[in-house]
Amino acid sequence: MATIKDVARLAGVSVATVSRVINDSPKASQASREAVHNAMSELRYHPNANARALAHQHAETLGLVVADVSDPFFGAMVKAVDSTARATGNFLLISNGYHDAEMERQAIEQPLRHCCLHAKMLPDAELSAFMRHVPGMVLINRILPGFESRCVALDDRHGGWLATRHMIQEGHRAIAFICSDHRISDADDRLQGYSAALDEQGIALETRLIARAAPDEAGGEAAMRELLSHGIPFSAVVCYNDSMAAGALAVLSDNGIEVPKAVSLIGFDDVLIARYLRPRLTTIRYPVIAMSTQAAELAIALAQGHTLATVTNTFTPTLVRRHSVQSITSTR
Repeated sequence: MATIKDVARLAGVSVATVSRVINDSPKASQASREAVHNAMSELRYHPNANARALAHQHAETLGLVVADVSDPFFGAMVKAVDSTARATGNFLLISNGYHDAEMERQAIEQPLRHCCLHAKMLPDAELSAFMRHVPGMVLINRILPGFESRCVALDDRHGGWLATRHMIQEGHRAIAFICSDHRISDADDRLQGYSAALDEQGIALETRLIARAAPDEAGGEAAMRELLSHGIPFSAVVCYNDSMAAGALAVLSDNGIEVPKAVSLIGFDDVLIARYLRPRLTTIRYPVIAMSTQAAELAIALAQGHTLATVTNTFTPTLVRRHSVQSITSTR
């Protein structure tokens, strides 16, 4: 493996000159730059990233803290942030918070100058202290009072309302809701949107048609089994996310309940699985790629003392119509 001394010897310059070229010092002449870059290319020499970071007095690392990288939703987030990091010469460091305050805290305490953070469990006061300490920290999917300009979030309440309103427009009135059992704003806001849409149409809220479970496929299965066990008829189900919808769909299928002929089903997020379920899942699109890209760009800019020309702090979800919702008038 070639060393910096090998590069200097081949280029006919000093080691100090090679270092200046690598670190883009204005003291390096154009001739020296060309000679060093040619030598590096011939020797396939790659400068050590840590050494460059120390020379520039900053870390070329963009941190990303998510709940669980195995979740398809967070997978899309990671890919978007990684693309932005690479395009700006940064390397991505990923940490999982696993919906646990202590794990989120440990991830945030890593020595980074900029970080995109999806932390839902830490209290506002503690998170505010971190935000003050790290100017390049940006929150994804959370609005923190006092730091609104460094937050990129989704209007989850509107998403829950939009999903429920769609079911109502298709003639459904007995509408169940499968919700996450995590005590976070996403779950509360989507449930509030569901409740508001029912209230607007004078439909009474039936608490036994609300089931909470873990926000994954297994949780969707458990929640659907709970709904069926109550024996209360329903013709439509609004799900907290697409993963829970997939689990709910499996239970309905196992019990001979056809979707959407007998029960209509809608998800939330529009992750990849939504397009490949059968029937293809109608869902609420969460613009996670656009939001994550903007969060990464904002974090990098803030760490460099800059601001972005335009920033959308609250994104709006949209309805994606596929095949899992059917008008009740066409089935009765």
